[in-house]
Amino acid sequence: MSVGSGAGEPRGQSPGRSVAGNIAFGAGLLLVLATMTLGAFAGVALTIGLADDSFLSSAVPDDGRNAVGIGGIGMGGLLGLMLPLLLLAAVRGTEEKPRLGPGEALLKALALVLFSVYLVVVSLLAAQLGWILPEGITTLLSFFIVGFSWAPVALFPWERFGLAGMGGLRLNSRVRGGRGGSGDQVNRDGSDKSH
Repeated sequence: MSVGSGAGEPRGQSPGRSVAGNIAFGAGLLLVLATMTLGAFAGVALTIGLADDSFLSSAVPDDGRNAVGIGGIGMGGLLGLMLPLLLLAAVRGTEEKPRLGPGEALLKALALVLFSVYLVVVSLLAAQLGWILPEGITTLLSFFIVGFSWAPVALFPWERFGLAGMGGLRLNSRVRGGRGGSGDQVNRDGSDKSH
């Protein structure tokens, strides 16, 4: 039985946050939740306005109007959630997760905007069910169609086209040298990074 691999080993590697750090974290969390909520409301107002008072009004049936609103919730909520996090990642970094450079931040912001437009397009397609289905069923189906529309984007092999950064904000995955908290880190190429 190896020494130090038990569950009783202290995990005192990460220092606790200070009071000021906790306050800053709470304020940042509230800010992100507020921008996400406001973004969702703005997205609904924008997409419903497009469905009612634009050239798209003739292409959106009355029973498919809610589907367009669901796309607006996804678009506005995503932008309101991710853009503040992206801005934070561009201005602040740590040793383990360095801050984003301007080019990478701009690329990720562009990817977010394009994905948000993609959600609206999917919702417009889902709204077409309103021509043949009642409003309640169309709204329910649109919720699932828009909600799972990220799957084709996630499965798309962006790396083959040199667009690995299009995956959005991802945490840097680190492989630990064991589950016992030894502190050794192993790079993806297998080289040791012990301290």
